[in-house]
Formats: sequence, C-alpha cells, structure tokens
Amino acid sequence: MNTTESQLRAMKEAQRNAVAELLRVSPVADELATRFADAGHRLYLVGGSVRDALLGRLSSDLDFTTDARPEVIQRLVSGWAEAVWDTGIEFGTVGAAKGGVQLEITTFRADVYDRVSRNPEVSFGDTIEGDLVRRDFTANAMAIELSTKTFVDPHGGMAALASEVLDTPATPEESFADDPLRMLRAARFVAQLDVTPADRVVAAMRDMAGELERITAERVQAELSKLLLGKAPRRGLELMVDTGLADVVLPEVPGMRLAMDEHHQHKDVYQHSLTVLEQAIDLETSHEPTSEPDLVLRLAALLHDIGKPDTRKFEPGGGVSFHHHEVVGAKMARKRLRALRYSKEIVQDVSQLVYLHLRFHGYGNGEWTDSAVRRYVNDADHLLTRLHKLVRADCTTRNRRKAAQLQRTYDDLEARIARIAEEEDLKRVRPDLDGNEIIRILGVEPGPIVGKAWKHLKEVRLDRGPLDHDEAVAELRRWAADQGIDPAS
Repeated sequence: MNTTESQLRAMKEAQRNAVAELLRVSPVADELATRFADAGHRLYLVGGSVRDALLGRLSSDLDFTTDARPEVIQRLVSGWAEAVWDTGIEFGTVGAAKGGVQLEITTFRADVYDRVSRNPEVSFGDTIEGDLVRRDFTANAMAIELSTKTFVDPHGGMAALASEVLDTPATPEESFADDPLRMLRAARFVAQLDVTPADRVVAAMRDMAGELERITAERVQAELSKLLLGKAPRRGLELMVDTGLADVVLPEVPGMRLAMDEHHQHKDVYQHSLTVLEQAIDLETSHEPTSEPDLVLRLAALLHDIGKPDTRKFEPGGGVSFHHHEVVGAKMARKRLRALRYSKEIVQDVSQLVYLHLRFHGYGNGEWTDSAVRRYVNDADHLLTRLHKLVRADCTTRNRRKAAQLQRTYDDLEARIARIAEEEDLKRVRPDLDGNEIIRILGVEPGPIVGKAWKHLKEVRLDRGPLDHDEAVAELRRWAADQGIDPAS
C-alpha cells in the first residue's frame, strides 16, 4: 500500500495517541511488564487495545499476549493482581484486575481450525509474529512490546488504519475459512470504525457468505448488535446486503428492496429503512437524549417496514398499498429476533414498536379524542419515548413543507399527551376501582369475573378519563347487570 504524506501525518498522530494512552495506564502495564521481564518473558499489548490506543480511545479493558504459558501467567499475576480468574485458561487466557483495569493475558497462539465445526485445535506459539498472523484484521494484528514501547506491525495495520482500510493479515479466504464470523465482524468494524473493506475482503465475503450458516445464532446476534450500535451502522448493513451476508442473517432486510414505498420518494423500502435508522440515531441525542446507543430503537427503525413486501398490492390507477404491513411486520420481526436468540424483552419491545409505528397517522390534524390519546399512551406503555423517536424518524419525505407539517402535527400530539398526563397521570392508568373493591361490590370470589370487570373499568377509564368513586361503582353495577351478575346490595 502506498503511503501518502497525509497518511504519514495520520500515522505519526496515531503513534502520539498510543503513547499518551499508554502513559495513562502505564502504572499497571509497566508493573505487569516488569514482572514478566524479571521472569524472563515478553509481554505485549495487543489487538484491539493497540488499535484503540492508536485511535486515542484506549479503554480500561486491556488485552495482552506473551510467550509465557498459562500456568506461568497465573503465577506471575497471583499476589500482584487484586483478582484473578481462569475461566479461559484452556484457551491460554488468564484474567486479572488491578487498579480499576481489567486485564486479559493470553499465551501466543498458533491454532489450527478444522474448518467444519470452526472449533480450533488450541496450540500455543513461540513468536509474536506467529500470533499476529492468525488474527482477524490487520488493524487488530499490531502489538506493543511493553518494556521498550516498541511497535510490532508486520502486516501494515497502522498504515491500513491511517488509510481507513480494513484488510486481513493472511488472505481473507484463509481468515474467513478459519472463522466465518469474521465476515460479519468485518461489517461490524465498518460500522464501528467507519473504515472501507479492501476489495479482496469484499470479494471473499461474497464468495463465502454461505459459510456463515455454520456459526451459532448467539455469536451472530452478538456481532449484529455491535454493528447496529456502531457510529455508522448503515455502512455495515449495506456491506452485509451487498455481499450476501444479510441473506443469511437478516433476509428480510435485502427483501425490502423488492417493494417501492407508497410515496415514491425513495428508491425502495430498503433505502427508506436505512434512512429511518440514521434519523432515529440522530434523535437518540437530539430528542430526549439518551446516555448510550439504543439497540431496541435501532432494531425497530431497521425492521419497521419489513412487512411491506408481503402486503404489497398494486391498486387501480398505478398506486401501491401495503395494508396492515405493521401487523405482518411485527410478526416477522418477532420470528427473526427469536431465531437470533434475542432476549424476550428485546423481541417484545421491537415487535411492539413495529406494530405501533403507523398508529400516529390516524391523528390527522388533531382529530383524535382524548380517549384515543390515552389509548396511544397506554398501548405504548414504557416504549412511548422510543415510539416518539421512531415515528419522527419515519418521516423521510423530500417535500420540506410536508415534512415540517408532519413534525408540527407530532409536536401537537406530544403536547396533548403531556397535558393529559399532567391532569390524569397517564403512566399509571388503572381502573378507578381495584380488585378488592370489585370483589366487595359484586360479592364474588376472586376469579375470572373479577378480571373481566377490571378490564372493563380500565376501558372505561381510557375512554372517559378518571371517574369519581360513585361513578365508578355505578359503572361496575351497570356492567354486572349486563353480564347477568347480581351485585351484592
């Protein structure tokens, strides 16, 4: 790779960042390096820790590699570290904690993969060069020898980082055959680091995308989540779609390329959904800020229209409709997220947001009654803030006047929600009578009748707002009479 003057400047700046970051954690790193050197062993900061140091964002979770074998590592950190754990020792890794820093120290590896189960035959190596060549990408195949602060970069990782290029130390075919998950990791790094994959990496991903089927759903889900939480998830997703990885992981996303959105303002629903994702990310901090990226919101933004291909209908006169695509999409989102082994909470929250994302469009110019506003809040429940962001993000029209009108209309809805919430405490909408009062008034035993009565009173509460106690009792008695229940006198 030819290195330009600007890239050389970037590399020098990266080296300064790395030195500054190492100085920040030097008490722990230097003490550890001294212990290993005194015992006749070499210790290197390695992999993602070096990459992050070069980028000026080294965390307190540090990765090291060494020629010392696992039992020697244990002996060297015992009595020095505040805590030591050996859950990864069969793979050559010993964990430790010292001074608020989490350390993972791994013996040089020289693994051989069987390329069927992807399980490695764990083998320890003797050189840093042999260890680095088996790593996933050149940006992660750098090391710093800690006793001298010497960079070890046999595969041009620093130049690749300065050029914002993602490449592999060995050939990408070898790397991806060892672990097909590295293809998805490539898309994740594109999203996290905003780098561009080398042509040979993209070609190998296209040729080998089907190999990803060998990887467990749990590992795939972990990489997908990291991708979505990156600073540029659209780029990572586009790489997945372009290379065929998405056909294995999220086939519904490339499937959206088949459906033209009903406003004809975007090339297809796929591009619209990526735009909604970007706008939802912008709203994470500009509209009721959150402290960190929101996986549930981002998944809902990406998947909110996945029901459109299955509901597309060409109408007389050239129009296109997608009736009930939110219902179909919610079911599809639930099925896909379950297959990816997401938690029950994430599955439920994302599918509910997909289901609700169109509800606002019935609001018109404020024609909803207060009852309809209450139901909107009640159905959204704890997802209301996310629903606000999703609905706002779903406005991708290029017509500025129309976009401004939609935002003003939603401003009006939020203002009404705030007003009614202040008057009626919408976050805790409950019937005006509790279960014990229902039992006493109706003179019944606890059971299904009480549940039905409670549900009816809640519907009345949503429709009419708070009732005083006498009104609530009268309503319960009316309901009981309609059900053929003779209330206690």
